[in-house]
Amino acid sequence: MVFSSPTFLYYFLPITMILYFLTPMPKGSPRLRNVTLLLASLVFYAWGEPRYVFLMVAQCIAAWGFSLLIDKHRGRPAAKVFMLLSISVSAAGLIYFKYANFFISNVNNFTNGDLPLIGMLMPIGISFYTFQFVSYAVDLYRGNIEVQRNLLDFSTYVASFPQLIAGPIVRYSDVAKALTSREHSWPRFAMGTRRFIIGLGKKMLLANLFGQLVEIYKTSGDQSVLFVWMYLIAFTLQIYFDFSGYSDMAIGLGHVFGFKFPENFNYPYIADSITNFWRRWHMTLSGWFRDYVYIPLGGNRVKALRHVLNILVVWMLTGFWHGADWNFILWGGYFGIVLLVEKFFLGKILEKAPKFLRHIYVILIVFVSWAFFDAVGFDAAFSTIGRMFGAGGVLASKEALYYLRSYTVPIILGIVGATPLIRTVGEKIGAKKYPATFLEPVVLALILIAATANMIDGSFNPFIYFRF
Repeated sequence: MVFSSPTFLYYFLPITMILYFLTPMPKGSPRLRNVTLLLASLVFYAWGEPRYVFLMVAQCIAAWGFSLLIDKHRGRPAAKVFMLLSISVSAAGLIYFKYANFFISNVNNFTNGDLPLIGMLMPIGISFYTFQFVSYAVDLYRGNIEVQRNLLDFSTYVASFPQLIAGPIVRYSDVAKALTSREHSWPRFAMGTRRFIIGLGKKMLLANLFGQLVEIYKTSGDQSVLFVWMYLIAFTLQIYFDFSGYSDMAIGLGHVFGFKFPENFNYPYIADSITNFWRRWHMTLSGWFRDYVYIPLGGNRVKALRHVLNILVVWMLTGFWHGADWNFILWGGYFGIVLLVEKFFLGKILEKAPKFLRHIYVILIVFVSWAFFDAVGFDAAFSTIGRMFGAGGVLASKEALYYLRSYTVPIILGIVGATPLIRTVGEKIGAKKYPATFLEPVVLALILIAATANMIDGSFNPFIYFRF
């Protein structure tokens, strides 16, 4: 089940909200509501893959059990042992389901072997909830959080459906207080609903539209420079509106149920350096790798060569997290190299360059990165990059010009929507109470109607990050 489906929007979500708000809160404690939310979340997860819900439950119990042992032996060597055991058990599922076939295939290729691949699909969301388990164990060992002794509350943190399958990556410290005491109010409910509808609109009305152009390009066989650039622009906008829209929906649902999830995107395409881009794109993932990989490796508190190695390791792991294929590792390494060049050489030059040149630089780097990210294999990636700069031999074909005319307006709207301009205009309108009071519900209702029409129509509706 996905958020952008009629089943979720008009059946699961209303029923869950009714049951949730009918559940009493004796003495202001939300514990019974946690149970309702947990049960709904297990139904949500089991809807598409019922067998994998047992894996997630088993991992929850294991991580919770290890956390009690970490807390019991706090300050002693045994605590570190139990932390490492917790991380190992939590990561085992991710390694098996997501990476086993990658390692087997590479062993077969290297040795001319014939080891059989595993025949199981990757559980949805395992990349995200595994990182929650790991961050919880490490933060507990470091003394940054208090242990959660109630298994149901801990499981609610992990399995809560708004952030379960696609993030943002929520750390226990983000929601620890809300698990035992949280506010439910109409203003917060309204704010969450507004955020959810905006995210739904980004996903259904923009991401899906650009995704159609991406698919048209992939099936056309057109080699022209123009069509390659249109494809990269479309994919750049698709992945942003797809993932940021889903994050908006998750954050909005969090508000509805009394939680405040961390922000995940902050208009990354307006960045003026790749360093700044990664402070704005998938911020919870960047923060996770910083705190649980980069800093433990020594961060920048080591010699220069080791510092370089730390950055490359972190970024190749970031790429590998996104997908079990060499092109994702290359994608991560590519960003690692660019960040190193900025850090040791290019950064000072960028600071002196005109702002529009810095933006052009960022967009070009990002376009090349998405060519790696969306490709199937190295050859396809380098072929796309070559055609960007004329290796195909044709500047513009009739087919490319046709789709350019068809998609020019949506692309312009998408570019504008990826900047803070619309938000700024909305805030200025909001400062004038009467038009804001009238316009906001009308606009939100129109977005919801249009998104619903697209869902019912059964049109193109993928979600990129389900791959990861």
